[in-house]
Amino acid sequence: MPERTMSRLRTKDMTLVALFTVLMAVCAWISVPVPAPFVQFTMQTFAIFAALLTLGGRRGTYAVTAYLLLGAVGAPVFSNFRGGPGVLLGTTGGYILGFLFTALLYWGMTARLGESLPVKIAAGLLGMAAYYAFGTAWYLVLYASAGTPVGLLTALGYCVFPFIFPDLVKLALALLLARRVEKYAR
Repeated sequence: MPERTMSRLRTKDMTLVALFTVLMAVCAWISVPVPAPFVQFTMQTFAIFAALLTLGGRRGTYAVTAYLLLGAVGAPVFSNFRGGPGVLLGTTGGYILGFLFTALLYWGMTARLGESLPVKIAAGLLGMAAYYAFGTAWYLVLYASAGTPVGLLTALGYCVFPFIFPDLVKLALALLLARRVEKYAR
């Protein structure tokens, strides 16, 4: 179904954006702790994909933006019930901020190419690559600025390689969820 061209959000749209914003927070709290410098496993990416696939690019991007803004002002919406600029400016903050690039990429692709299943999958995969790339670059810069530079392969080993398969599974689960509930969200 094509995305709405209206510029205003209806009450239903705002409710769904809020619901998926909360889902992102709850899924961020579901985590598997790992020792530093590794990045935690969370269900956060599932919620990002679920929002985009269910709500579409525009409303999904609004939900991601609301989630990031809540965290930025200190609401404990990130993993381990953390929030605030310190989290976003920390070593894993680039991955969290990268979710905005994922959402914008998804919105742009589906707006231009339509919302067919292959386009949604391609947008999800490219979005995954976007947050990996932004987050890894951020991680490398922060470690280098702290005087303990980390090599690219080491950073990928800590922050990307262990997450590829789980994130693909989360994308697949989000696709299944979206196919079941998107008719109620349109």
